[in-house]
Amino acid sequence: MTPERFSECLLHIRWTPINLASALQCDLSWVEALEAGNAKVPDGLATWLETLAQCHEAAGVPTTYRGRGHD
Repeated sequence: MTPERFSECLLHIRWTPINLASALQCDLSWVEALEAGNAKVPDGLATWLETLAQCHEAAGVPTTYRGRGHD
């Protein structure tokens, strides 16, 4: 997985590197290294992120609720 695709997957999932580090319970600095291309994304992590990103891409975001407030 390229650093660009790594960042793109996080965008689709709507996670920041901090969110990913929290989910994985790992050091933020390692996630930042993955994002910058200074460390290789492990195959298992790449597969997991691709799966999540593809689900989010396919599902999209509902637009029905835009502008809603407390009823």
